[in-house]
Amino acid sequence: MHATQRNRGFTAIEMFTVLIVISVLTAIAVPMWRRHLLRVQRADAIASLTTLAAAQDRFFGRNARYADGAQIAANPPAGLGLKTSSEHGFYSLEVRAAADGLSYLATARVIASQGQAADTRCVEFSIDHVGIRRAVDDSGADRSADCWR
Repeated sequence: MHATQRNRGFTAIEMFTVLIVISVLTAIAVPMWRRHLLRVQRADAIASLTTLAAAQDRFFGRNARYADGAQIAANPPAGLGLKTSSEHGFYSLEVRAAADGLSYLATARVIASQGQAADTRCVEFSIDHVGIRRAVDDSGADRSADCWR
């Protein structure tokens, strides 16, 4: 009895096909993941501004005026008791209060060195004393509806 023996393994064409499929999937998945990550990290700005607005309301209740930028980090009752960056460090926080202390604008801006710099769609978030939320892209165009979701 003579049995023929067949070599088992992958051909070069099969390996090349697998490499092409993996390359295409990677080329699609990596940018999609990066965009998703940027959107998720926007929540850092939103949460920080929401916290800051609540702290401003408490401050106003005690002092009959809103805190200014110099009072962000000061402990209550003299300040808001917050950090000048967002919780995860992707955004810097700034507050500008009116001279009479009856209004303010809080802003969260991307910190370029923290990985969020690639988010050109939502580079700056803001909220004011009446709760109006705004956001702009890197060209200054309004992206409020897009970014604050």
